[in-house]
Amino acid sequence: MTVIDDSAHIDNRPLDRRDAKTLVLSALGGALEFYDFVIFAYFAKTLGHLFFPPGTSDWVAQLQAFSIFAVGYLARPLGGLVMAHFGDRIGRKRMFTLSVFLMAVPTLIIGVLPTYATIGVLAPVLLTLLRVVQGIAIGGEVPGAWVFVAEHVPRHRVGLACASLSAGLTFGILIGSLVAAGMNARMSPAEMLDHGWRIAFLLGGVFGFFAVYLRRWLSETPVFARMRERKELTTELPAWVVLRDHLPSVLLSMVVTWVLTAAIVVVILMTPTLMQTAFHVESARAFTAGSLAALALCIGCVLGGLLVDWQGKARAMLVASVGLAVSTYALYADLKAGGANLFVLYSLAGLFAGVAGIVPSVLVAAFPPAIRFSGISLSYNVAYAICGAATPVLVGYLAKSAGGLGPAHYVGLVALVGMCSAFYMMRGRNTSPP
Repeated sequence: MTVIDDSAHIDNRPLDRRDAKTLVLSALGGALEFYDFVIFAYFAKTLGHLFFPPGTSDWVAQLQAFSIFAVGYLARPLGGLVMAHFGDRIGRKRMFTLSVFLMAVPTLIIGVLPTYATIGVLAPVLLTLLRVVQGIAIGGEVPGAWVFVAEHVPRHRVGLACASLSAGLTFGILIGSLVAAGMNARMSPAEMLDHGWRIAFLLGGVFGFFAVYLRRWLSETPVFARMRERKELTTELPAWVVLRDHLPSVLLSMVVTWVLTAAIVVVILMTPTLMQTAFHVESARAFTAGSLAALALCIGCVLGGLLVDWQGKARAMLVASVGLAVSTYALYADLKAGGANLFVLYSLAGLFAGVAGIVPSVLVAAFPPAIRFSGISLSYNVAYAICGAATPVLVGYLAKSAGGLGPAHYVGLVALVGMCSAFYMMRGRNTSPP
């Protein structure tokens, strides 16, 4: 396929007010939607006790809930491929709005869902089905969001644009962490089991519908509009074109997505719960530390995007991968020793988890505009389905081994893969324009 130069005429212009509006609204809507997807992780322990037979130990309940959490990742490729297909055919904006609606509805329903004590085994079945719908929604949201913002800005600001969107998505994690921390600080364990957890999901449903409203004010990307005017849209099945003509880009994109998965799922989402079960940290302290890490993650994403625009995606990926490995080992070693430096070290790990702000630039650069949505969606969602589904269960098991350092060993291994991908890009093999 011939690569279309989709941004040559706007390479030298600065970001303007319209760009800023697009980035802010996209990031805010993404934050509200991502809150809906990740709030499950922060209440995994509670949900594990409520939606499975009573008398289950904390560790088993947590593992069961993380298993349902992982189901959402398995559903991502389906939603991503379908939405990407239509996103490459009929427009980015329509799919961008549909994804957030599909997230809001199941979140709201989870908030009123009967538990195991009321309807028995049907409770975890319904919870799993709703998690599948959430996975379908997020599968279209994240790739679509990166494509949307990247195609709205000058090419030399794609790093910052994708990073600001990633920061918005991770801000949704911060909101979830703050909600969990605040509720655990103000409610007793009995109140959390009785009704507290429902508040978090009902709030997420409201957030989701507000995000749908926000996206009314966004316009179609200039890149897609030009392709439509010039009749340059692909007439073939976009996913087939991706696999036939861009397999090396798919493989690279999957590898760097694995790094993103380790940073977000292990370091940010699972660690607050693992602190409580593996290291016996009080819930309020664990969630407060998690909130600081999520805030640092937002900052790290933006810094990562600026580093991409300044030094290029390969060097940025190398720096972030090294920092992720070192900071995660430092955090878990400190937890094993008693957690005296928890807040500082968890914030540092959160900052380097900002590799999540660098990965999108690699994905956007890997595919030409006509199949960009499908290329990113296929690579990102398949990798996230495999790694995201396996990681919670695997890391939950590893937390019981290696003296508590099992999760750090996993992150260190994946970070090493990230370093290898950076050296690969430095050799100039990833040649598609951003």
